Amino acid sequence: MILFLVFAWIANILSLAVADWIFSGVHIDGFWPLVIGGAVLGIANTIVKPILTILTLPLVIVTLGLFLLVINILMLLLVEWIAPDFSIDGFWTYVGATIVIMIVNYILHAVFGSLREKDSGVARLAS
Repeated sequence: MILFLVFAWIANILSLAVADWIFSGVHIDGFWPLVIGGAVLGIANTIVKPILTILTLPLVIVTLGLFLLVINILMLLLVEWIAPDFSIDGFWTYVGATIVIMIVNYILHAVFGSLREKDSGVARLAS
């Protein structure tokens, strides 16, 4: 479990770095704001996002899941609000950065997703 959490944190950091590299409206000044932003994004996606998804389930169903993009934009807004030296300029930059973060996370989890199975196997052997 710990190995997968570390991987998810690194995946978030890489996703934010790619968004910063692609979009001129995304400003992440330094390594530590990137690390803090990755941690905040991971915590927000683990705790806040499921709650918002359940509360807005009718909207998610009516829009055939498109409202999930709005929820992901809100998670990125939360990261910008909490992490220091981290800013995003403009609505369309939020939309683009959110899509890039989703794609990079999807690719990284598809390539390295077997870490979860390996990590859970180790936990079962230890107990």
